Amino acid sequence: MQVETTARDGREAGGSTASSSRQESSGGLWDSVKKAAFVIGSGILFLAAFGNSLTWHLQRFWGASGDFWQNMWTKLCMAFEGHDAALFFLGTMLAPTLVFWVLNGLLLLVDTTTKPSFITRYRIQLDKNNPVDPAKLRHAVRTVAFNQVFISGPMVVVVYYLMSWRGNPCGPELPTFHWALLELAIFSMLEEILFYYSHRLFHHPSLYKHYHKQHHEWTAPIGVVAIYAHPLEHVISNMLPVVIGPVLLSSHLSTTTLWYCLALVSTTISHCGYHLPFLPSPEFHDFHHLRFNQCFGVFGVLDRLHGTDAKFRQTKQYERHLLLTSLTPLNESIPDTLKKGQ
Repeated sequence: MQVETTARDGREAGGSTASSSRQESSGGLWDSVKKAAFVIGSGILFLAAFGNSLTWHLQRFWGASGDFWQNMWTKLCMAFEGHDAALFFLGTMLAPTLVFWVLNGLLLLVDTTTKPSFITRYRIQLDKNNPVDPAKLRHAVRTVAFNQVFISGPMVVVVYYLMSWRGNPCGPELPTFHWALLELAIFSMLEEILFYYSHRLFHHPSLYKHYHKQHHEWTAPIGVVAIYAHPLEHVISNMLPVVIGPVLLSSHLSTTTLWYCLALVSTTISHCGYHLPFLPSPEFHDFHHLRFNQCFGVFGVLDRLHGTDAKFRQTKQYERHLLLTSLTPLNESIPDTLKKGQ
């Protein structure tokens, strides 16, 4: 009788624990959804408010009459009249590439010289890339350049013909500001879904050793390795999640270009290795490079749904995964727990 009672109590305790775990998981998922919605929603509201003001000030500054941006676009269309393909390629290839290399050029100065110390104080993995290995860096830069020229370039051409088949991406009328913001929100959600599942697929043992292992040579990433990857991975996991949104929505070139630039800035920050003030936290993806089997997504919603952030949420990195609003590095305000004897 005592054994039966003990067994029943054990089952009840186990059921209670399982129920508690499910509730915690459900609550955690909802918390992640709310955080993602808050970030996207706040960004849209901020840009909507700031955008109208910015446009007004730019119009006054340049002395333009009417819609400043529409006038600029009309002049650009006239300059490229009959050469829509060239205009599309310049907008979706040249502009994002310049944004990527200007940002990463500044980061590389810090990575290779370890100066200024004001920036290096914010390094996430303090004992790594101090300075970065020159030979390893040269190899990464060559691979990134190859991916941009020989993989991204042809893909942009394919995207142009797909979008032209459905409409005119270089149409004379710009999209409204608020429609562009809605498109950016949809692009972000599509990227989260496609990147999470394609990225996790490349972590399957049969694919990882042949393709994704190359990207994970950098256990402490730097900005430029955001697109340091095997060509197949670059197509499926880097490019496809980004280009699919504008293709499906038949977006205007202006929105598409802005989205490509934002995506490259975002992934550069995620890989940069520095948790800088007032910039999005890179702790989530930096932990992925450190541990390999955690944190596969962008926003973390699908990671919470599938439990692929469980170990991350038990770490100091998770505590530091927030927007830094002071000048004190999070490694100092939230230090690692010292081991016994230290």
